[in-house]
Amino acid sequence: MYHKPTQTPTRRIIWLLVAGLLIVAAFGAFRSFQLRMPGFDQSAILIDGPPTETALLPSPPPVVAAAAPATATPQPEATSEPTPPSEMLAPPNDPPQFAHDGEIGIADGMVPEGTTVFDTDLPAIANLDPALLNALRQAANDAAENDVVFNVTSGWRSPAYQNQLLQEAIVNYGSEAEAARWVASPETSTHVAGLAVDIGPYKALDWLIQHGDNFGLCQIYGNEVWHYEYRPEAIESGCPEMYLDPTHDPRMQP
Repeated sequence: MYHKPTQTPTRRIIWLLVAGLLIVAAFGAFRSFQLRMPGFDQSAILIDGPPTETALLPSPPPVVAAAAPATATPQPEATSEPTPPSEMLAPPNDPPQFAHDGEIGIADGMVPEGTTVFDTDLPAIANLDPALLNALRQAANDAAENDVVFNVTSGWRSPAYQNQLLQEAIVNYGSEAEAARWVASPETSTHVAGLAVDIGPYKALDWLIQHGDNFGLCQIYGNEVWHYEYRPEAIESGCPEMYLDPTHDPRMQP
């Protein structure tokens, strides 16, 4: 006659361990599935999770007790100077713009939005040096084949307009020395002489960085990616090395 073998305590323990391991494995798989679910809030199950980047930052210095508003106004982060074109990964800043008061207007070189190098009815375009304007138009025609449009944000300027920009820059930047890094005097400005043009938007600047020297069009200042002048020798030998800013340009010295 067949007798069912009696389970020993050792066998029971082994079966209990196997069952426990299976339960743990099933629970782990379920948790892994939860974490991969879209929209699942992991913070709901993490008690002491890994440190965040914020937690690794050094603590700010203690603040001296003083009367302060209940909610502090967020301060903008300090910005660095404009990046040279070869290192730019994002569209550059537009040329500095200031409020225009008084009688300054279109006749002094102000341009409406969307002005191009073909708008010769505007003094800002018509009064540019013919060689510069011709090079700009040739480049603009080639760029248009790639759906790139040259917008002129500033071209020729009257001495009065240039002086107004300079005075406003001194107020805006806090000193004549700092303003000189961005705005020349009427006596030295290449805009007043009709020898310079400010171009946008970024696609046009990117195109000029790659092809401008083929037309003699060169960026002159490292801090002004929009400022272009005509250098005919660049067609054969490439554009000259840029000045850091206008204060390093001998032409800008009084």
